[in-house]
Amino acid sequence: MVPPALYLPLIDNPDSEGQMAVVRRLADGRMGLLAYTALDRLADKCGTRQPWMLLMTSELGRIQAGQPFDVVAFDLDVPASHRADGRLA
Repeated sequence: MVPPALYLPLIDNPDSEGQMAVVRRLADGRMGLLAYTALDRLADKCGTRQPWMLLMTSELGRIQAGQPFDVVAFDLDVPASHRADGRLA
């Protein structure tokens, strides 16, 4: 069951001064949008200083239009090697 809203970690957009959602290549080669079903899970798995946004699930198409992804990766545990200073590196 998919929740009505998701917490998306944000990273700096290299093409602008804003931020963007996190889309990463997964172990199986697909592109996955990182999404968390609760704010405490995002903090536990991405870091306590991780910027985030709350997005209604019905708005996922808006993210996909600008950042194509194959799957939504729910509550993914981000390895410590991919984090720095309490946030995604």
